[in-house]
Amino acid sequence: MTEFFDREGDRAYTKVYKETTPDILTAFTQFDAAVFASEGREIPLKYRELIALAVGITTQCVYCIDAHANKAKAAGATETELAETAWVATAIRAGGGFAHGRLAFKLAEGHSH
Repeated sequence: MTEFFDREGDRAYTKVYKETTPDILTAFTQFDAAVFASEGREIPLKYRELIALAVGITTQCVYCIDAHANKAKAAGATETELAETAWVATAIRAGGGFAHGRLAFKLAEGHSH
């Protein structure tokens, strides 16, 4: 993916969180586990993983893309569902650019050269 991405090796850096902010790490881990619990949620896990994948694609987080693409597949997502998820994320990013372009026109209104 990138020269900075190392799925296995990068996990070693979690030790900084463990050593410096273990309470926050524990709270985050529990929160994440609750969000992605396999049971007890209204939205099925496959769809939550596809949502997470779309967000990861939108924010361009290689770690999220890696984790949630694999977890979505494990939860039963098809390649077509992954593709459609990527297209949804792409549309949202493009829509954001379009909308912020309009905001630029609004903010620049009344300013002359």
